[in-house]
Amino acid sequence: MQTDTKSRIDQVGSPAGNPVTVLRFEGDISSASKEAVIGSYQGLSKATVKTVLLDFTKVEYINSSGIALVIQLLMEAANAGQKVLAFGLSPHFQKVFTMVGITKYAGLFPDQAAALATV
Repeated sequence: MQTDTKSRIDQVGSPAGNPVTVLRFEGDISSASKEAVIGSYQGLSKATVKTVLLDFTKVEYINSSGIALVIQLLMEAANAGQKVLAFGLSPHFQKVFTMVGITKYAGLFPDQAAALATV
């Protein structure tokens, strides 16, 4: 059974003191998740947000339409000159993201601390 996607925006600091915006997703990511994924991202200030972390820790499932939404987000971020890092993906989805080329646009990390250590 598919669960609705929820998103939350947090502000954190990297160990180097840089501000980082975290988009935290929860539930399944599918075509019905456009507002939670793209809407949340588009609500961020492109002028002030330089690094975005995508938190997939509480995501159970991502279908092909959901992956397309993530790719759309990554293309918009690349065009805005933003750095995007992702963490919390299951081993299966780490493999899927690598296979579809997402790793060219976003680094994948096991957890938030590992991602923040690179910022």
